Amino acid sequence: MGLIEINHTSFTVADVDAAAKWYCENLGFEVMSDMHRPQGYCEAVTGIPGAALHIIYVKGGGYAIELIEYTQSKGAKIDSATNNVGSAHVAYNVENLREMHADLTARGVRLISEPIPITEGANKGGLVIYLEDLDGNTLEFIERPKV
Repeated sequence: MGLIEINHTSFTVADVDAAAKWYCENLGFEVMSDMHRPQGYCEAVTGIPGAALHIIYVKGGGYAIELIEYTQSKGAKIDSATNNVGSAHVAYNVENLREMHADLTARGVRLISEPIPITEGANKGGLVIYLEDLDGNTLEFIERPKV
């Protein structure tokens, strides 16, 4: 008994089709699966009365993100700013962050910062940016230090 490995990270989104398109067009992800989960199943798993879901899994950088739209029992938009308790983000290692930043800027992606040098910790000497998807979910891109 015990943990084996991470399976995926999940983001709840307003429009799962638009979110999947954003990840594919802007970040080069690929759709792994597209499914609808019925009310009884979703209610049992999530504990949310009446919940039904449209789920699209996308994959990029060898890692899956589950995009979930509640088609029934929709919740409220929350403030997912990274300083709020309960907020989360996914971090990817990338190559040539400055080039990627310029490309994402040209695509109109919401970037939180220019590439910032990392001055301490495990990635000291690298670069980092935060960005947000269509629904305000945070992604972190790290260019690891050259060795």
